[in-house]
Amino acid sequence: MNPAGRMAASTVVLSVIGTALSALAAPASAATTCASPVYKRQFYANTTFSGTPKKTDCDSTISENWRTGAPATGLPKDNFAIRWTVTRDFGSGGPFALPVSTQDGTRVYLDGTRKVDLWKNVSATVKKTPDITVPAGTHTLRIDYVNWTGAANVSFAYQLRTSATVDKVKPLTPKGTSATYDRTTGTAKLTWTKNKEMDIAGYRVNRRLKGTSFGSKPLATTTSTSYTDSSLPKTGASYYYEVRAYDKAGNESAGTADQGVTTIDRTPTGAPGGLTAGS
Repeated sequence: MNPAGRMAASTVVLSVIGTALSALAAPASAATTCASPVYKRQFYANTTFSGTPKKTDCDSTISENWRTGAPATGLPKDNFAIRWTVTRDFGSGGPFALPVSTQDGTRVYLDGTRKVDLWKNVSATVKKTPDITVPAGTHTLRIDYVNWTGAANVSFAYQLRTSATVDKVKPLTPKGTSATYDRTTGTAKLTWTKNKEMDIAGYRVNRRLKGTSFGSKPLATTTSTSYTDSSLPKTGASYYYEVRAYDKAGNESAGTADQGVTTIDRTPTGAPGGLTAGS
């Protein structure tokens, strides 16, 4: 092989080795993904959340009591930190409580804004439950925990306040509504997408004859995301449906866009009149 060929081959080999080493050096936390509403949890061997996490995994709830031991293999029993993050769709949002119990320090952030600040080396567990309002849509919660010395424990939750005196936020209007009609059975089937609110109690289905208004009483109430109407008259008339979501506080959403069906006509033909018998 000529010198130029050897140099090109060496360059290729070094490039492959460099790529492999880069992949090995990539932090494990970068590859860890946790399906919402599960938290992503990162462990640090310091109290400043600096450097690459020593461990990253998924955690469905924040409720730990390590006492005077280390929280994970390879971490010290003192002067460590843990960070939980979760991003989820809160639907229409609403009033939430944030119960925190901690020894030593815990801070809670909503979209980067601090909502809880218990940040002190303490000798006993401290508790706090602030109330906040979460706006509609998708938001990120971050919980930072630090243990400086001594016993270590932490618990946290975000709980929707569902009392009718507190929760005045209507659910979002259900999406993805559609209606189909089966001409063989004479039934209509409605389907829609599940709401994102944490306090959805169910859905109300309304039906009206073309040219009339929806009544005050729903045709049906269900916790499912579909409904089959088998009570339609088979007269060839057109009917319209809407769906409304309601929550545990009794708040009801606006109705969906009307979904129409036209029924099959199986009305018996009347007997002919005016017939006389011939002689």
